[in-house]
Amino acid sequence: MSQKTANIFPQESRVLLLSMRDLKFHVSRSAPYEFEDIICGCDTVDLITPTFNSNLFKVTNKIANQAAKILKNGELISSLVNYNFQVNKEYDLFFFFCQSIQDILVLNSIKGWRDKCRYAVCWLDEIWLKDIDNWQVQLRVLKKFDQIFMNFSSSVDQVADIVQRPCHSIAYGVDAVNFCPYPHDLSRCIDVLSIGRRSLVTHEALLKHTEQENLFYIYDTIKDLYMADYRYHRSLYTNFVKRSSYMIVNKAKFDLIGQRNPQEEVGPRFFEGAAGGTIMLGVPPKCEAFTNNFDWSDAVIEIPFDSPDISNIIADLNAQPERLAKIRHDNIINSLLRHDWVYRWETILARVGLDVTPKMLERKAYLNKLTEMVTPENCHQKPQLALVD
Repeated sequence: MSQKTANIFPQESRVLLLSMRDLKFHVSRSAPYEFEDIICGCDTVDLITPTFNSNLFKVTNKIANQAAKILKNGELISSLVNYNFQVNKEYDLFFFFCQSIQDILVLNSIKGWRDKCRYAVCWLDEIWLKDIDNWQVQLRVLKKFDQIFMNFSSSVDQVADIVQRPCHSIAYGVDAVNFCPYPHDLSRCIDVLSIGRRSLVTHEALLKHTEQENLFYIYDTIKDLYMADYRYHRSLYTNFVKRSSYMIVNKAKFDLIGQRNPQEEVGPRFFEGAAGGTIMLGVPPKCEAFTNNFDWSDAVIEIPFDSPDISNIIADLNAQPERLAKIRHDNIINSLLRHDWVYRWETILARVGLDVTPKMLERKAYLNKLTEMVTPENCHQKPQLALVD
């Protein structure tokens, strides 16, 4: 159990960043932690990382959120027991990537974060329209922030009505440098990659083909995925993506769309697949956020949720090497120039009137330099397999 801590940070940092990395270890958290690492590498940052027994935190967090709803006040209870952090120096910006609105009560253990920070910004990640009314007590805590960014664009207006603070739609991002297969020109030794929710029909078809042919198919085999170390997990996943010829990618909660959840949003896997230069196969969301951020040809090649003939689909694509090379090229270039996390941080800083840093400019320059290595010619790889029935 964590004890009270004192502020021992040096004096030069302008950003105070609260991270859940020592509290939450589900694989879905690795992308936000990646973003936080980019911020720390490109700006001057002091990082607050509350520590607590992860299993016990699940219990205390649940109890705290239930109590907040009963009391109709999200500022009285912290989900952390016997942990307090006192902010004693001043900052230009406080930033919190809140992946789940249930995380918000951790703020009550960080004393002085609002008083000592000139601006406060929250990135509120996954919150569905159907769930907003149930979390009004927690959402009202966001009134302490100056600006709120949300990657679920359809939920922005309803959240803004509750918090009465400026709420902005923002696209997800990716570490486009690490996901980029260049300058190493990596071999795409993985034929098909499928991570997360999947169609059983498509999965079974791929498994059948794996048994019949020389197909290297990587997929999840474990429920309730938790990370021992988010950096190791992110590194492994990144290397899977940029070494994969094809990746199955579908809109968020695709198996619930049309049942309990009609909302369509863009999940992070689209950004990751594009940055790695893989050919994405699946059903993209029908929403403005997707159209705006993936506005090039064949960013995702649409196939049915259930594709029993997936091997024939891939065989047909393998017979079009020039088309595949162009897709890889466009995916990687657009990711390097538009979807790296540094562009998202630049957007956030601009909203509160803070300047970009020299390190941010250096990263953007390197992203541009990487584009010089990406040509249709070096994106052209002959299919290793002829997928036929």
